[in-house]
Amino acid sequence: MRSDATEALPLWRDGTGWLFVLIAVAAIVAVLHASDNQRGPGQLARPHPVAPPPDVVPEVPAMELAPIAEEDARAANARIPFVTTGLVAPAPFRYSGNGDGRARARDCLAAAMLYEAGDDARGQQAVGQVVINRARHPAFPKSICGVVFQGSERTTGCQFTFTCDGALSRRNSAAAWARAQANAEAMLSGATYAPVGLATHYHTDWVRPYWSDSFEKIAIDGTHLFFRWPGFWGTPGAFRGVVSGNDGAVAKLAALSPLHAAALGLPSGLASNDAPAEVGEPRVATRSGANGDRDTIYVQLDRSATAESFVTTALRLCDERPYCKFMGWTNPMLKPESDAMSDMQRNAMSFSYLRDDKAGFEKALWNCSEYKRDDARQCMKR
Repeated sequence: MRSDATEALPLWRDGTGWLFVLIAVAAIVAVLHASDNQRGPGQLARPHPVAPPPDVVPEVPAMELAPIAEEDARAANARIPFVTTGLVAPAPFRYSGNGDGRARARDCLAAAMLYEAGDDARGQQAVGQVVINRARHPAFPKSICGVVFQGSERTTGCQFTFTCDGALSRRNSAAAWARAQANAEAMLSGATYAPVGLATHYHTDWVRPYWSDSFEKIAIDGTHLFFRWPGFWGTPGAFRGVVSGNDGAVAKLAALSPLHAAALGLPSGLASNDAPAEVGEPRVATRSGANGDRDTIYVQLDRSATAESFVTTALRLCDERPYCKFMGWTNPMLKPESDAMSDMQRNAMSFSYLRDDKAGFEKALWNCSEYKRDDARQCMKR
């Protein structure tokens, strides 16, 4: 008597059994393909986040967004499950330094809280907690200002978008700034915001950063989703870095914070939210050439005006001059009074216009990190 296996051999030899297997595999593939097609953009099955090795400090991914519509981003973000295990409240943080260094750290933190969350106390505390979590984590800079302005020298790739998208040119009321400073001071003195735990990343629910699938979603606050690293780098043991107690000055905060302006050797009289608004007539300084036919105009521009209005201002002030160089700054602290300007002042220029009738030349350029232009030829070279 043959065994069942022996009885089955003829079936495989004539190929019939293989045919059944191929049909079954094809059916499974078809079901999976149909399921993926039904998910829509950004909805393919996501692998579980892979924990970085505990002995290798992970690299911080750039804030790059997937090119999908807001409704698709919201749907894709909603399908990422919340991690509900191993959630730990952040330990109180107390800034170790005093004096101007502490005040500069407070203003960096206050700027992040205000420009990222608006004049909302709960949202500001959530943002502030992420900044402090980062400062204590070995993957990030070891100072408050270093964390907030990480990557801000680039037009893309900054960690907090307000530091490189021109948002700092928008001023808030003195009262709103004072509230943000008070909230920042409280967090530097031990206040915590437990709902976001040990989150080191967040984004709004209508965008899809490419790093979303690499982190664990642990909290939601309004329209913001908060994430931590999987594995060891998202546990309390990773948040033991020593934070600098003497934050340095940041040029981008010079117009907002007198302490940052003073540390950079800039006059502090206008580095205040109580400074006169740049509305109406621009403040103008003019220098004429030796023969009177070459004029350079330095202007403090109205940061609330449209980018296109700068052209109108330039044409009006240049008037009928055959040669006119017009340069404008929305940051009053960085507007020079002559051609002897620093690299910092030159890079902070918001708009320029040059007319040379003899050469038949006329050109207007914008600082595209502050004012987005559809035509890259209208952007200043950095």
